[in-house]
Amino acid sequence: MNIVELKEITREEGQIFYLRKFTATAVLELPTTTEDVPISFSIETSPLGERTIAVKVISAPNYPVMPLIAALKSYILTSDKEGRLPQ
Repeated sequence: MNIVELKEITREEGQIFYLRKFTATAVLELPTTTEDVPISFSIETSPLGERTIAVKVISAPNYPVMPLIAALKSYILTSDKEGRLPQ
């Protein structure tokens, strides 16, 4: 399984500055097909700068969910560090 991209990323407005909430569509390259999976995720930043990511798969594909969530967390963290997510 490979995460190709996150598309249609929208940020939900909130009053808490250290918690950012998003919805997106994850493009996944599975062993037999490529699927678009709707997800929601949040990034919480601690006072020391550590990021905690929570991911919710809205419509799960025909693939184990735990490895999918782990891969999405890694991809989201990298995307956030590289500045590819909306501020």
